[in-house]
Amino acid sequence: MDGELDPFLSVRPMLFSIAYRMLGSATEAEDIVQEAYLRWRTASRDGVGSPRSYLCTTVTRLCIDRLRSAAVAREAYVGLWLPEPVLSDAKPGPDESVELAESLSIAFLVLLESLSPLERAVFLLREVFGFEYGEISQMVGRSNAACRQLVSRAHRHLGEGSSRFQADRARGGELANRFLAACASGDLAGLMGLLTDDAVALADGGGKARAAARPIAGRRNVATYMVGISKMVGYITGILPATINGQPGFVLFEQQRLDSVLALDIAADGIRRVHIIANPDKLGWIARQLGAGDPTKG
Repeated sequence: MDGELDPFLSVRPMLFSIAYRMLGSATEAEDIVQEAYLRWRTASRDGVGSPRSYLCTTVTRLCIDRLRSAAVAREAYVGLWLPEPVLSDAKPGPDESVELAESLSIAFLVLLESLSPLERAVFLLREVFGFEYGEISQMVGRSNAACRQLVSRAHRHLGEGSSRFQADRARGGELANRFLAACASGDLAGLMGLLTDDAVALADGGGKARAAARPIAGRRNVATYMVGISKMVGYITGILPATINGQPGFVLFEQQRLDSVLALDIAADGIRRVHIIANPDKLGWIARQLGAGDPTKG
């Protein structure tokens, strides 16, 4: 068992990182990683040159299949779709690249939704995880030239947005606290001063919690929306500052139950995106991280 488990454990963090960025769901990523381990246990060692390559290939292909099968469900999703949020460290670890840290943000994961499953896989493997084209070619069953074309096409689809979501970590905590105070006090002017001209608020209720059905765009509109929400959620009994997907945010509670998560996308010129995840089905991972009550049970 140790001979099977040890190589898996050494690469497990990378497997989860790939799967989460592919799927936008920590819960589904965990399922994919577990399935990869089960396949690794029963795989013929004669056909496995590198445990790392085998496991990364397995996870990548399982994620591509999962995305393709989930396409219809995504189209039928009620309201706006946002990724399942996770708590993370405020700063990248010493072995974590800037690209890997930035690719965790809610804004970047939303941006990846514009790519096909295969484009997303090849783009992430190359641009975020640094695999060589030869490795990627074997992992996805495409030629080197085809993989290069997929990466190029992904860059065109993502446009400038792929490089616009770098957090200003030095100012992040300060802006987040000022944002929360302005919302709570109904300070519309103060809130507008913290937002960029092209600010957007996105809310995911999944048809199970109250949320705006469309993006709220523009500094004044976002500020007005947030002040309005703050007046409506008098049932919130606790707010915990937290790092959500590498960016400042807050976890909101109703008594001991996790109610929603608010994640801010902060750039040098202010708060560019406000993400509100209220769908209880997407709060289970953070609830487990915090040891909080089941968000699906009111």
